[in-house]
Parts: sequence; structure tokens; C-alpha cells
Amino acid sequence: MAARALFADGDPGPIAASLAHLPDLFAPALAFIGAALAGSWLPTRTKEIVILRMSALAGCRYCTAAHSVVALDNGLTVDQVRGLRGELPHELLFVEGSDRAVICWCDAVHAGSDSDLSAARAQLGRHYDDASVVELTVCATATLMLNRYATSLALPVSAETLTRLAAEGLPG
Repeated sequence: MAARALFADGDPGPIAASLAHLPDLFAPALAFIGAALAGSWLPTRTKEIVILRMSALAGCRYCTAAHSVVALDNGLTVDQVRGLRGELPHELLFVEGSDRAVICWCDAVHAGSDSDLSAARAQLGRHYDDASVVELTVCATATLMLNRYATSLALPVSAETLTRLAAEGLPG
């Protein structure tokens, strides 16, 4: 996709806008981001748990704010969003073993310790097949890359997102 086409419908958001400075990287980067984070065999809700948890752990203000709203729109409660953001104990808010395994996996991927990863991978494997574990891992690690990118460039959170977060009682 050419940058011009993306901008034709208005503001494409700060990630796409910043990548537009690199025409040779623009289309492949957006294709990768879309493939890594977009819908798939896994429910969008599950992917949003990954994206929001990784973003909060990485301290990425832009991604945490943006994906708090997306998570709410995909079935997570305000308290669950707070739990993923580290504002409430997530252990009390997620009762499904598969959700708990995903959160544990995110924590281990972020920490990067072999022992943490081994135990978390075993827990994840009790709920997901190999292909899903790989997809969850691609989602988590692509998110971490984007967290560093957004934080490094100090990408701004939109006024619309901040307004929605305020309406939900969530900090931006």
C-alpha cells in the first residue's frame, strides 16, 4: 500500500505517518504489523490481552493507551484492562486458565529468562496448540518492537483516545 493511499482517508495514525518517511520500508512494515497483530485464528480479545500486557510491561504510553480502548471494544472489562496495565491484581480478574496462561507468557517473554519462558511455555501449551503458541509469540514480540519504536519517537496519543480513556476512568 502506498503512503498516499493510506493518507487519502485522513490521518492514518502516528505509526503509519512516521513510517511514511521511509518509502522503501513503509509497505513491508505495515504488512508485517498487520499480519502480526491483526485478526487470525485466535480471538481478537486474546491478541488484545497480549498487546496490552506487553505494552504496559514495556512502559509504552502510546500503545498502552491505544490498546486499552481496543481491548475494551473487544470484550475486556475496565477492571481487566486495569489488571493488564498493572493497576489492579490481574490474578483476581482473569478466571479462565487460557487467559492466565497468556498473561504468564507475556510476563515471561518480557522478562526474557529461560527458566520463566520454559515454565510459561509449558502452561501455555496446556491451552493452545503449537501454531497458536507461535502466533501468540509473534504478537508479543512484534508488540515489544512497536513499543520501543513508539516510545523512542514519543508518538502522541490522540485526543479521541484520551477522551475515551477519561470517560472509562482510565489514565492516559
